[in-house]
Amino acid sequence: MEAEAARWIKETGNKKPVVGFIAGQTAPPGRRMGHAGAIVGGADDTAAAKMAIMRECGIHVVDSPAEIGDTMLKALGGK
Repeated sequence: MEAEAARWIKETGNKKPVVGFIAGQTAPPGRRMGHAGAIVGGADDTAAAKMAIMRECGIHVVDSPAEIGDTMLKALGGK
């Protein structure tokens, strides 16, 4: 789902900055994560793969939710 959203952002020519965060960066393959029971599957389903796709599509990807505000401010041309 994240990859689809990232590609949509790129394909539509979105001019506004987008900041993204992917949880589960340390999740081992096959590990059930979260209340929804999502399972990390193949190589394209890893947090690293999702983050790479998001970056390729022009999304500012952060490693921690604590970085979202500062990253958005910078993306908008702030300090």
